[in-house]
Amino acid sequence: MKSTIIQTTQNPRPRIVVAGSSATNMVIRAHNHPVPGEMVMGEQFFTTPGGKGANQAVTAARLGAAVTFLSKIGNDLFGRQAIQQLMEEGINTNHILSDQRLPSGVAFITVDADARSSMTIAPGANSAFLAHELPAATEAVRQADYLLLQLDIPEETVLQAARMAVAAGVPVMLDPSPAYACSDELLQQVTILTPNRIGASRLSGIQVTGMDSAVEAAGILYRKGVKAVVMTLGAEGALVLQGDQLSVIPAVAVSAVDTTAAGDVFNGALAVALAEHRSLQEAATFACRAAAIAITRWGAQTAAPYRREMEKKIFHTSSASV
Repeated sequence: MKSTIIQTTQNPRPRIVVAGSSATNMVIRAHNHPVPGEMVMGEQFFTTPGGKGANQAVTAARLGAAVTFLSKIGNDLFGRQAIQQLMEEGINTNHILSDQRLPSGVAFITVDADARSSMTIAPGANSAFLAHELPAATEAVRQADYLLLQLDIPEETVLQAARMAVAAGVPVMLDPSPAYACSDELLQQVTILTPNRIGASRLSGIQVTGMDSAVEAAGILYRKGVKAVVMTLGAEGALVLQGDQLSVIPAVAVSAVDTTAAGDVFNGALAVALAEHRSLQEAATFACRAAAIAITRWGAQTAAPYRREMEKKIFHTSSASV
C-alpha cells in the first residue's frame, strides 16, 4: 500500500485535441430499467450537456489542459447551448461545424437505483461529421500533445483524424465506444486503447467476464498493433498492458449515484496525465480517481471534477502486477 499525491499541473499546459460527439442528455432517474413492453415510473427528470467527445473535452479542460474540440452540431437550440457551455469551460470551439440539415445529437438515459445507466442515442449531426472536413483542423492536431478519439462519429472520420496525428508524431488515444468492431487499420494508428469490458469483448472476440478473460482480451488487442491497452473494469479498476508489463490499478471506493460519464471522465483524465509525462500506471491511477469523483454526482459534463478537487489530495492505492 502506498500514498499517492496528485501533483499540480505542470507548465506549459498540456494541449489536448478531442474529436467526437456532442449531445444533449435527457435523463430519467428510476428505480429500475424497463424490460421490453414494460412502463416504469421515473422519479426525477433533468437535462445535461453530454456526448462522449464533449464529456472528455470538458474533463480535460477542468483538469488543466488547453483543449480544442472537433465536432458537428445542428443549427438549433441544443447546438447553440452546447457551444456556449463549451466556451464557458475555456474550450476552443473554432473547429465545431454546424449542419444545416440534421439536428444536434440527443441521448435518452435511464439511471437506476444502483447508479447503473443505460442510454439510447440519436446522433443527428454527429453522424454527418465527415473525414473531408478535418483538414481545417490540421494545425490544431499538429500542435497537440494527445489526440483523443471515440467511435460515436463516423469511423472514416476517426481514422482520418488518427492518420493526421500519426503523421505529425502526435500520440492517439482511442476509446472504442460505442462498442462495435472497428478496423485493424484504425487500431494500428492507436497509441493507447481504452476499452471497457463490452468494447474489449467486441474487438477481441473474447467475452470479458473476469480478470483472466480481461488479460486474454488485452493481449489480443495489443497484438493487433496498439502500443498499450488500458481496460476500464468499473469497480475493479483498470487493467494496464504495455509491452510485457501487465498491472491492475484498483478503483477508488465511493458511494456511486450515477455512472453515466465515468468512462469519459477516465479518458479525459488519462489523456491529461499522459500529456504531463506521467507513466501509464500513474496516469491510470489519476484517471481512476477522477472517475471515482464523477460517479458521486449526477450528470455527464457536470460531474467531471476540477483540478483543484484533485490537487494535493492523498489517497491510498496499490497496483498489482499479474
